Amino acid sequence: MALDDEQTSAKQRYIEEMGLAMAAFGLPRMWGRVFGALLLADPPEQTAEELARRLKASRGSISTATRMLEQARLIERISKPGERKDYFRNKPGAWHYEAQQLVAGVSRFRELAERGLALLDGSTPEARRGLTEMRDYFTHWEQVFPDLVAAWEAKSQSQAGVAKEVKVTMTEPS
Repeated sequence: MALDDEQTSAKQRYIEEMGLAMAAFGLPRMWGRVFGALLLADPPEQTAEELARRLKASRGSISTATRMLEQARLIERISKPGERKDYFRNKPGAWHYEAQQLVAGVSRFRELAERGLALLDGSTPEARRGLTEMRDYFTHWEQVFPDLVAAWEAKSQSQAGVAKEVKVTMTEPS
């Protein structure tokens, strides 16, 4: 098998693994396949037709997957001047947005646990056990996640600064 064939085969396995990973989270496998294909795409912008061809999938399934991935803010739709086609690519900052959504979800579950506990006011500790555990668990993560997100932001900004310095250093005349 030629090196190009091996790399193509490895990329196909990666795309399928991404599909399985998303399916493990209860999402359609095609979403993961489209997302995986876009993560490996060169050039990064791909049309729905290109994705359908690469994934051997129908235009309808690609359309549904790209629409849902767009709504999840993992990919974005772009256009190019003078072209009527839409292109899709991974959305910059998508993971940071997902982390913010996770923090909001954690707060929501903590609030629901507290409301449930209020409904069981005066009940036995055993009856309240599930909600108490839920409240305590999500309270912990509600306190921890903002620090984790802030640490990522600091690291990301630091890396962006280093990348700018390297670019400036490399382009300065000798």
